[in-house]
Amino acid sequence: MPVDINEIVSKKILNEAKGYLDIGFTHSLNPYSGCAFACKYCYVREMPIQKYKEIPWGEWVDIKVNAAENYRKEVILLRRKRKPINIFMSSATDPYQPVERRMELTRQLLQAMIQDPPDLLQIQTRSPLITRDLDLLLQLKEQCEVLVSLTIETDREDMKRIFAPYAPGIRLRLKALKEVHDAGIFTQASISPVLPFTPDFPKVLEGHADRIWIDTLNIGDGSMGRRSEQLGMPQLFETSEVSKWYEKDIHVRVEKYFKRFFPDEMVQVSKAGAFPLSMSQTKDRLP
Repeated sequence: MPVDINEIVSKKILNEAKGYLDIGFTHSLNPYSGCAFACKYCYVREMPIQKYKEIPWGEWVDIKVNAAENYRKEVILLRRKRKPINIFMSSATDPYQPVERRMELTRQLLQAMIQDPPDLLQIQTRSPLITRDLDLLLQLKEQCEVLVSLTIETDREDMKRIFAPYAPGIRLRLKALKEVHDAGIFTQASISPVLPFTPDFPKVLEGHADRIWIDTLNIGDGSMGRRSEQLGMPQLFETSEVSKWYEKDIHVRVEKYFKRFFPDEMVQVSKAGAFPLSMSQTKDRLP
């Protein structure tokens, strides 16, 4: 799919965390605007950044070429105010989408963070490209808390092809998650949103992550399911003959199922469990 790519100069890069993220994060950081992965369920499709865009979601990406420069300036000001800096990267794009391979904006930001670290950094991605930056993540880990959350919404490739056809394959993501985990970085398997999976999904994740996080289209789109409805998700689940996976209480059933395989405290759900446990408080890793 062709993607319209433009370089822009952004006014700022650290934005105050609001709504879903305000439970523990102080700032969101988006190196790019737009996302070439173009997942059909992405709630950003229903946000102003896309609503007023003439080009469809997934077909445009704006590159914030001064992202690292802005970070350096903004973090210094925050430090002067003695405010905590807990960063979620990213909330409205994927920091490791395909253009990152060439532009290296996210890598530049990590290099800037090594020089001026936040208190906590959580990276949210669905791309195996994150393994490229393991060297920087390990350096940053020595200075602040680092959590890598990799989206693995299902273990079924057929479901991925329906809901996120342009996203990386599940096996590649699993391999990347394990590589990051085995390197000693605190990792999270993000089952977000829950898509139909096989009974073996928990076993597939064993040894890959320190934490399992569950979210759904009904409770995790920032509007209690309204955005997902506007995106036609109920109809897509129905035409795919998996409507039972769209039921309002699916998160309850998925949580209960995963807790049969993992310690209760390692399985978290939606906003209440979105802010990561301090790694200093986490003594045991998952099997």
